[in-house]
Amino acid sequence: MLNSILVGLLLAMATIAAHAVGTAWWLVRLRRIAEAHESTEAISFVTQLRTLCTTAVVLLSLHILEVIMWGIAYLLLVSGRALNTIEEAIYFSTVTFASLGYGDVVIEGPWRLLSAIQAMTGLLAFGWSSALLFAVVQRTWRTKN
Repeated sequence: MLNSILVGLLLAMATIAAHAVGTAWWLVRLRRIAEAHESTEAISFVTQLRTLCTTAVVLLSLHILEVIMWGIAYLLLVSGRALNTIEEAIYFSTVTFASLGYGDVVIEGPWRLLSAIQAMTGLLAFGWSSALLFAVVQRTWRTKN
């Protein structure tokens, strides 16, 4: 059990670090976009739409990267019949990260606690992404006075 918790915390830290690096990189890009449009009265609708869609894709890409990270860990750690291929491991990781919990693929034994830690980490990452996307929406649609 202790091994599962320690590995889970390590993977959670790696997930948070990846999310931090990815969002910090994207915020720098967003700042450059905003600076490029400072002289204009308002940002065009097309630019607003492109910024929001790209932000969503960047955040989704970060989540996919994080899910793959956990999937690889499951494949390496969980022995037995539950996860035989990388596709099964990533599928299980995705369902767990998103807290869907379908139950069609389950892991047993000492590593099952790892999936609970991943679900908590996924909730944190989705909350973080939602907050960032909300901030981008607010900032993008704000007009200058």
